[in-house]
Amino acid sequence: MSRFAELASLAEELAGTSSRLKKRAAIAAAIAKVQAESSQQAGLFAQYLAGLPFAEADNRKLNAGGAMLSGIVKEISGAADVTMSAAYRKHGDLGAAAAELWPRLAESEIVLDELEAAFAASSSARSTAARKHVLTELLRRATPLEAKYLLKLMLGDMRIGVKQSLVEEAIAEASGTEVRAVRNAVMLEADLAGAVERAFTGTLAEARMRLFHPLGFMLASPVETPEEAVERFASTKESAEAADVELKAEEPDPDIPMAEHLPVEALRIEALVEDKYDGMRAQVHCGVDGRVAIYSRNRDDITESYPELVEAFEKVSEPLILDGEILGWDIAGRRALPFAVLGTRIGRKKVNDAMRAQVPVVFMVFDLMYAGGELKLDLPLRARRNELEAVVERISAVTRSPVEKAAGGLFASEEPDVERLILSPSFVVESADDIDRTYRKARERGNEGVMLKAMDSTYQPGRRGLMWMKLKRELATLDVVVTGCEFGHGKRAGLLSDYTFAVRGEGGELLNVGKAYSGLTDAEILELTEWMKEHTLEDFGHFRTVEPKKILEVAFNNVMRSDRHNSGFALRFPRILRIRGDKPVEEIDTVARVEEIYQSQPDKAGS
Repeated sequence: MSRFAELASLAEELAGTSSRLKKRAAIAAAIAKVQAESSQQAGLFAQYLAGLPFAEADNRKLNAGGAMLSGIVKEISGAADVTMSAAYRKHGDLGAAAAELWPRLAESEIVLDELEAAFAASSSARSTAARKHVLTELLRRATPLEAKYLLKLMLGDMRIGVKQSLVEEAIAEASGTEVRAVRNAVMLEADLAGAVERAFTGTLAEARMRLFHPLGFMLASPVETPEEAVERFASTKESAEAADVELKAEEPDPDIPMAEHLPVEALRIEALVEDKYDGMRAQVHCGVDGRVAIYSRNRDDITESYPELVEAFEKVSEPLILDGEILGWDIAGRRALPFAVLGTRIGRKKVNDAMRAQVPVVFMVFDLMYAGGELKLDLPLRARRNELEAVVERISAVTRSPVEKAAGGLFASEEPDVERLILSPSFVVESADDIDRTYRKARERGNEGVMLKAMDSTYQPGRRGLMWMKLKRELATLDVVVTGCEFGHGKRAGLLSDYTFAVRGEGGELLNVGKAYSGLTDAEILELTEWMKEHTLEDFGHFRTVEPKKILEVAFNNVMRSDRHNSGFALRFPRILRIRGDKPVEEIDTVARVEEIYQSQPDKAGS
């Protein structure tokens, strides 16, 4: 039986290794070794190493937050508050801090089957006390190194520089299969452990799509001007063509023009342009026995928050996966409402009629991921768009639901129900001038900007390449994660209203870059205060560290070099634009992006 100690030792080795190839080889060797004993154990080994307590398709949650786990560490280690605080400040990570304080035990015998059973028991526990008991008894048996990585796994972040994609590559190497086949099986079934078994039994091709688990979303890269978008599209297309030529002949065709040698006005592209709406990216699964599931960009199930969309899509009779945006909607004006209006509904588990009337929502669909019993991801955008238009035409008559008439509703309608599915208007553009015109019209409609998508682009889940781009033309903003908070002053003296926030480093570590306290409403601050208290890792009285899960979009005047924060930068006059409940921590901005903004400033500010 495979012991967790072996996984923890490997994780420690990987954390100290910078080479991606060496990491992959080490993971592959470990998986092959465990596979020789048990295919089921090998699957768990890969899943846990990727930081997943449960398979993605598994709806169970561990329900163990930072506050509970910090309490368990304190109980087992016997450390005083001041000692706990010093260890956390030193490492910035609960697992690493625990390893420093942990009692020295004999060699552990925790095996992966026992860990799986403990996680299942924690998920099904009917009380916080019962859940805490299960996890405490598990951790009491752990060595310091095991405790370090058990806590990291429970918090869902191993912080060893290993993403799931690297584990997938290692599975392919260990089993002698194609990486693409492994990734396809994981995508279809959302089960990394199951993919290990398929890889070693030669059944990867038998993986079949399971609806009602979220697929990865394709992402867009930002551009500042229409000209930059055209240059990038042209370069990407010609690079692909050149690569194709190299496969067919020993020497590339010298007649292939390179984009950088041509003036922008001479370049011609073929791209689809759509308005960039200020809403919440979402994926709708429907068409099986009236079941509907809606997933956010960070793969959370948000179905309960939008009952009117459930009412509309539960009448669809063909299995579908649709990609789009949930928008607050002015029914009479047929236009999107600002995100601040929609934000009052994000995260709501119970939505009453008054809320439905106050903030009506629609689903603006712009891509088709699954239809007719098969995934559409490998089709070019032009083909997916044609099929999407046909799907919308077929189901538009049934994807409607009632409009509530509650008192205080802002957006009256004479109709008894309203379309909840709207096909995103799109246009084909060929030049920078075309993009500029469509951008200005999008802004006139009150939308953020435009999305630009290459007509021959396939849908690449989780990828942010140059086949999709977004043009917003705004002052620079950053998506950051809150790492700490402190009580405010005056009327905010009893509220956690000052937020320290971080961006991602090269290895995925969180590096603080600033602190902000302005921009949120009193209601938002009150809600965040309650959340921060429940997710506190360390409480220093006036200041506390919190689980890094709350994402903010912040604006600022400029970026300065500074040794005040461990990122090496500080934001001047940062202010919070909004809470990004639709974005996972993995997609916050990076130190590299901060550096890019800093270098772009004509007058760079020092510390």
